[in-house]
Amino acid sequence: MTFKPAHLLVVLLATALPAMAQTLATVNGKTIPTSRLETLVKQVTAQGQQQDSPQLRAMLRQELINREVLIQEAEKSGLANNAEVKQAIEASRQSILVRALMIEQLKKSPVSDAEVQAEYDKLKAQAGDKEYHLYHILLEKEDEAKAIISKLKAGAKFEELAKQSKDAGSASKGGDLDWSTPNNWDPTFATAVKALQKGQFTETPVKSQAGFHIIKLDDTRTAKFPTMEEVKPQFVEGLQQQRVQAYQQTLIKKAKIQ
Repeated sequence: MTFKPAHLLVVLLATALPAMAQTLATVNGKTIPTSRLETLVKQVTAQGQQQDSPQLRAMLRQELINREVLIQEAEKSGLANNAEVKQAIEASRQSILVRALMIEQLKKSPVSDAEVQAEYDKLKAQAGDKEYHLYHILLEKEDEAKAIISKLKAGAKFEELAKQSKDAGSASKGGDLDWSTPNNWDPTFATAVKALQKGQFTETPVKSQAGFHIIKLDDTRTAKFPTMEEVKPQFVEGLQQQRVQAYQQTLIKKAKIQ
């Protein structure tokens, strides 16, 4: 078959276009594939700070070209054979592989909506339906706490005595701990608080890992727990971390380590 010049030009263009479409740029004879730009665009837009646009693509294209120029110069200088550079490249390779393995595992065993709901319900139950506005005085020794309680019973002001507290964060505020929920407290601390009425303070020292407390209940209110929609991403991330850690421990147990 004989091609006329015009027909030959059409054939050459048809075969060249796919290859050209896959090449973003050529730097000193080395091509940068378009796929590299697409990957970079996905990474940048996934952060949510920029949207895909011709301007963004032009900027990232130039960045890839600049990077290629520098890489070629580094290789020409023999830096690829530098021991520290090799170690850094190997460390990056390992991190990428580990991350890819964990992502693959999460694809095989994704966190379900039922798991997220169960975790949400558990934490909501632990938080309870009340918040407490508390004041406290923390002492190192039980006798010191008893002496403070005696002074309070005699009419001394809680806020003044709180200056003696070893909890520096609240001592300067009259012992004010602000609003909080029982799930954040030491169990003995929580039990003592729940037995108080508004305005009352504990008449015996409450021992915790931090020392001995005198606790005063200022007020209570209905707890405001965030909705599932507000916290679902954090719950998903937390459960994913648990799943990845469990998978990692399973592999470590199976491994022959000497």
